[in-house]
Amino acid sequence: MRIELMPQNETSPDKSTPGETEMQCVILESLAFESGESLSPVFIAYETYGRLNAKKDNAILICHALTGDAHAAGISKKTGKIGWWDSMIGLGRAFDTDRYFIICSNVLGGCKGSTGPSSPHPVTERPYGLDFPIVTIRDMVNAQVRIVENLGIERLLCVVGGSMGGMQVLEWMVSHPEMINGAIPLATTAKHSPQQIAFHEVERQAIMSDPHWNSGDYYCGPLPSRGLAVARMIGHITYMSDCSMAEKFGRKFTNGCRPCKFSADFEVEGYLHYQGNRFVERFDANSYLYLTKAMDYYDAARGGKLHEAFAGMRARVLAIAFTSDWLYPAYQSQEIVSACKLAGLDATYCEVNSTCGHDAFLLETEKQTHLIRHFLETVDRNGGMDN
Repeated sequence: MRIELMPQNETSPDKSTPGETEMQCVILESLAFESGESLSPVFIAYETYGRLNAKKDNAILICHALTGDAHAAGISKKTGKIGWWDSMIGLGRAFDTDRYFIICSNVLGGCKGSTGPSSPHPVTERPYGLDFPIVTIRDMVNAQVRIVENLGIERLLCVVGGSMGGMQVLEWMVSHPEMINGAIPLATTAKHSPQQIAFHEVERQAIMSDPHWNSGDYYCGPLPSRGLAVARMIGHITYMSDCSMAEKFGRKFTNGCRPCKFSADFEVEGYLHYQGNRFVERFDANSYLYLTKAMDYYDAARGGKLHEAFAGMRARVLAIAFTSDWLYPAYQSQEIVSACKLAGLDATYCEVNSTCGHDAFLLETEKQTHLIRHFLETVDRNGGMDN
């Protein structure tokens, strides 16, 4: 394995959030997928915040959700954009960069620096497209393990993530329990329900029905922008709640104008069109297909009983759910905690009152900060359950 490292991110002058950040990259000479296929080489992009201490025992891995990336905090030197969880990472925040060393990587199969369907094949130099192997949550985590190991870290203080990121947390618990002292799965599930799979399938069909999708070989021609935009519109509806939509939009008309035949008359319609059109500028359609399928395939219990999958794990667990999250309802987090308890783990369940829907794990900063800060202090002070 070759490792290509860029300078560590510094703390900003105001000492509250990471300042200007820069992507780093690990180049894996080869990576075997769960499907049995392998790729060579494989690039995994990541960012870090804070400093790794001399003992290398203060590292926290943050796993991003479906359309996230490695840029979790600070201002990207490349794009100028603020990280997707900037409100949670920084001095005095939930993930205190004066105390912890934070790592966030772009998942395998993504399109933000890590190898995925839009990456060039080393032989043909054309994007992989549908020649890219089926990717699983376990594959994503195995790539993250390689980053952690090559930073010289034997054991993570904690691994945390929401939604698809929460699935990665659960996979760390199942596949690499010896490498973590704490785990925080947020707004997630151990396996998708039929309804969750159904939403993803409609989104995938929207993409594949676009005439420009061309069986995934669209990189040298028009992009399947309309299909991807519609997929994003569907997904965005599931991220909000009935209450948050009513508060944000009501039944207000766009610009107060009179209704026009089949146009986006309501503000909520205009908002969805805006979200869809903006999304196609930053995300690859094939990555969306691959990552949603990885989520649908995932079953932390491997078809068995979840508490048996957690057997032998000694990490402390904090599971957080949100009252208005109907995409990943609270009962799914409760099932995770029940399995942890049956496995003899020190597990805590917190249900946060919120009207923000599934997006609450990104938006409810103050409520989560109190819970997470206390949990991290406990893990930092006491380590895993064996300590």
